[in-house]
Amino acid sequence: MLTVDFSRFPLAAGDRVLDLGCGAGRHAFECYRRGAQVVALDRNGEEIREVAKWFAAMKEAGEAPAGATATAMEGDALALPFPDDSFDVVIISEVMEHIPDDKGVLAEMVRVLKPGGRIAVTVPRYGPEKICWALSDAYHEVEGGHIRIYRGDELLDRMREAGLKPYGTHHAHGLHSPYWWLKCAFGVGKDGKDAALPVRAYHKLLVWDIMKKPRATRLAEQALNPLIGKSFVAYATKPHAPAAPAVPSSTSAAGEGRA
Repeated sequence: MLTVDFSRFPLAAGDRVLDLGCGAGRHAFECYRRGAQVVALDRNGEEIREVAKWFAAMKEAGEAPAGATATAMEGDALALPFPDDSFDVVIISEVMEHIPDDKGVLAEMVRVLKPGGRIAVTVPRYGPEKICWALSDAYHEVEGGHIRIYRGDELLDRMREAGLKPYGTHHAHGLHSPYWWLKCAFGVGKDGKDAALPVRAYHKLLVWDIMKKPRATRLAEQALNPLIGKSFVAYATKPHAPAAPAVPSSTSAAGEGRA
């Protein structure tokens, strides 16, 4: 289930991509399938080991084109182990709402992104997230949980302050907001057979939708995304630095003085 829309966020074969806070690796896998040179980074070592296994399985199954590469590694989003201007593309999906120093994370992403490079940032949308917080303290008051709710314009302002130039936004996962509202209402800690019947039934619907992608639910989600889409997605570029003004040579300057 992808949050980034690659029809709005072009990715070329050979692009060097950083999936920052990759989690289970969904965006990293898609970039690998598209022929990118992917680095999936997360602070969770257990998830990184699973992502590495999936990369190996994808390579074995021939799911990635020739020239594509994939690396999974542990790392700190506030101290990325890469030189300046290392990546053509950076993706950070559903991560910034967890990190106290979100401005520091943005600064690090801009540092490692090449001038002219592209960045995709996704966070929980303000309205649906506000409902989750109102329904359940347990939804966000957990270790490593959500510590803030972004308004769309607030996130865009922070991206601009970091030196990025936003060029597009949209909302995603309109079918998923009701599921999380149900979980918050009936108990976020209850999963599987322990979950309430409405939660289990809706989860079954979502799994069916993800696996089968029927036209009816695709159309329903398109209609719901602008209204109750669970995620807010923003795309931006890192501008090229303006060219420094030419400095006259001492010889030409002297000549101009004599004129």
